[in-house]
Amino acid sequence: MHCSVSILFNMNTMVYLVGAGPGDPGLITEKGKALLETADVVVYDSLINTKLLNHCNKKTKLIFVGKKSNKKSITQKEINDILISSSKRNRVVIRLKGGDPFLFGRGGEEAEALTKAGILVEIVPGVSSISAVPGYSGVPLTHRKYNSSFAVITGHENPDKIKSSINWKAISSLDTLVFLMSLKNLSSITRKLMKNSMPPDTPVIITSWGTLPTQNSVVGNLSDIADRVKKDKTITTPAVILIGEIVNLRKNINWFEKKPLFGKNIIITRASEQSTGLRDTLYSYGANVIELPTIKTVPVKSWKNVDSSIKNFSKYDYVIFTSVNGVKFFFERIKKNKHDSRIFNNKTIITIGEKTSAELSRHGLNSDLTPRKYTAEGILTALKAHNLKNKNVLIPRAKIARDILPETLKELKAIVTVAECYETVIPPTSISVKKDIIHKLKSGDIDLITFTSSSTFTNLKKMLGNDITLLNNTIISSIGPITSMTIKDNGFRADIQAGKHTVEGLIVAIISYFKSADKLNIK
Repeated sequence: MHCSVSILFNMNTMVYLVGAGPGDPGLITEKGKALLETADVVVYDSLINTKLLNHCNKKTKLIFVGKKSNKKSITQKEINDILISSSKRNRVVIRLKGGDPFLFGRGGEEAEALTKAGILVEIVPGVSSISAVPGYSGVPLTHRKYNSSFAVITGHENPDKIKSSINWKAISSLDTLVFLMSLKNLSSITRKLMKNSMPPDTPVIITSWGTLPTQNSVVGNLSDIADRVKKDKTITTPAVILIGEIVNLRKNINWFEKKPLFGKNIIITRASEQSTGLRDTLYSYGANVIELPTIKTVPVKSWKNVDSSIKNFSKYDYVIFTSVNGVKFFFERIKKNKHDSRIFNNKTIITIGEKTSAELSRHGLNSDLTPRKYTAEGILTALKAHNLKNKNVLIPRAKIARDILPETLKELKAIVTVAECYETVIPPTSISVKKDIIHKLKSGDIDLITFTSSSTFTNLKKMLGNDITLLNNTIISSIGPITSMTIKDNGFRADIQAGKHTVEGLIVAIISYFKSADKLNIK
């Protein structure tokens, strides 16, 4: 019964007005995220974080209806028409709106137009900047010691016009005021409030780009906040203005802007499919993460050698995995050859580090040996106690890799087979992205760039060409000594090197570096 009802319902077109939240992509609701994953069409504007569009599938049609510089803005009627026409050709249409669709977002107008056209509408509320931005600024919207009321006012209206729809006398007597879209009218707003008996020393905080690593806040009072904003230059739209004694709580609760990497612009060069952990962790510590993948991992063009090693797998005594990708691609080929992990019976398995060991465990196997130092040299040190004479050793690895491991093993009289099962290539990068990165490096807007392998550096060098010298304008971080040596061999220096040669170790080293830099008051 449930099944038939569900199928009947799914045949109907539905337009969802979804709140995208205030900026931080993690603040979208679970329902909003799930709908994006199934959407046929997404109509979005300038105030949404475009990272949310990554939740859509490849077939989703994306329609931008926001403002673009030097171009005429699309009208609300045109947006309504797009929603109506899209719903006639698609089953799931989403209108993705910043914050909450029914809070100063014209969601009500869109819902009205759709309903009049006979189209089913569902509202998915979103986290509003009304409360989220003050929260990220360290100011609660309500507190029993400070207020018993608050008002939210849109600033599109010019406060100096003769007949204002805002009752300035009434709101001037309230404990807390929140103004949205009001930055350009700041001076007029403060004058109006003081004229209506709000004390000039009433605390004010203005926060732009709230909930994002680019967030900036300026604190003052009614009499001086306009001048402070003019001098600061960092406050731009979108901005939220909060007025009231409750602003004083920021001194104790300012949590977001105190994160160890807050506001740092960090480029990560790792492959897109492997950058999630690094990206999300840096972001959680307050960094503005810019993804510039310089490598892409692809299988080798010929599997002849790998297939041969799998066919003759019984002869090997040792199997050494020097990377997560080595495990991943080798096991894919094992499966292709209609085998499974049972072929590892009686083999000594060695993994270069904990991430490689974790990938191996996904296939039901444990590593027999993982060196303390996550390098080829670490593996060789760990094997000192082993008699490798006439032992068959298989190394599934990248097409281009350091030869110190197989060559040293041969010197120890081992019989070594290298099975190249993947290679790294430079992924396609749009000219606009490259220009943007070069511009940011030239202007000194990049605080740090991360390299998690030698390939990430050498490929960036190829991508930037003559502009590689711009790396002198930023801090360079390396995952370990091998990567650092590659950087040094190319005329640069790793300012930061992970103590533990993992992504987690790199993050710890980066945070430690900036904490020390802050104490010394240097970049």
